[in-house]
Amino acid sequence: MPSSNFVDYVKLNLRSGKGGAGSAHLLRTRGNPRGGPDGGDGGRGGHIILKGNAQLWTLLHLKYTKHLKAGDGGNGGNNRKTGASGRDVIIEVPLGTVVKDPETMEQEAEVTADGEMVIILPGGRGGLGNDHFKSPTHQTPRYAQPGEAGIEAWKILELKILADVGLVGFPNAGKSTLLSVVSAAKPEIADYPFTTLRPNLGIVAYRDDRSFVLADIPGIIEGAAEGRGLGLRFLRHIERNSALLFMIPASSENIRKDFDILLNELEQYNPELIDKQHVLAVTKCDLLDTEQLRKLKKRKFPEVPVVFISSHTGQGIAELKDEIWKALHQPYF
Repeated sequence: MPSSNFVDYVKLNLRSGKGGAGSAHLLRTRGNPRGGPDGGDGGRGGHIILKGNAQLWTLLHLKYTKHLKAGDGGNGGNNRKTGASGRDVIIEVPLGTVVKDPETMEQEAEVTADGEMVIILPGGRGGLGNDHFKSPTHQTPRYAQPGEAGIEAWKILELKILADVGLVGFPNAGKSTLLSVVSAAKPEIADYPFTTLRPNLGIVAYRDDRSFVLADIPGIIEGAAEGRGLGLRFLRHIERNSALLFMIPASSENIRKDFDILLNELEQYNPELIDKQHVLAVTKCDLLDTEQLRKLKKRKFPEVPVVFISSHTGQGIAELKDEIWKALHQPYF
């Protein structure tokens, strides 16, 4: 899928339908010229509804949609006939889509299951017909309720990719290369920073026909939580991951410092990310000789499992899968 086809943010102007007016009709027939009230209720206005669709992976189909309006409810009729309900607008979205208020940025709804439907703007209620207002002392009410107005509002739809493991690292840390080796995903790979400009997903086969989903996001740089680089835009995609795989190349001058920087950026963005299970992969170990690798393995990271890997030679890949699987099946810290 070309980069331009990955859309994970849209802002829409939505309006639910207004309710139909109740009827104030009075029964008048040749045999009953002074019949009582028989006005029906108005129909409800159409809802604006989100529906989860597991076949969608992007909000691309909504990119050029700015305004969506549901249908208005029909007016009530005589003989207590209820007006028709307004046409609902059903917006199909990928799993992991959230709805936010554009002013407060508070999350209002989310869709995480295929076929799940969430009403984000309810239609106005239909007005009651005059049949509801008759009483022993007021037998011929000549009034009915108007329909309730619909709701118009701007809403932000954001996609948070649903994956088991999120890859976290600086640009050019080898994340895309690893994804291409352990899954059938074909991300763009080159030896320069910010090759990855959109999230990539891959299904990783594990033992006994088991599998897990790996998500590669654009590299994080120091200051990403304050808006530097590309990382901030995509950090939301790892909020739903059960585990995070930190990737730092063996050529790093200070692996501990780089790991702490990455942790800090995640904590600044969302402190809950620190509570997830973590695994650290030291990548590109094929660039080291035996002595250099031996010295590197002496460095201790007591708070996180460390695996030394090379995506080019396959070194440590099986061990890495084992550590990821263990992380996915352990409770949070």
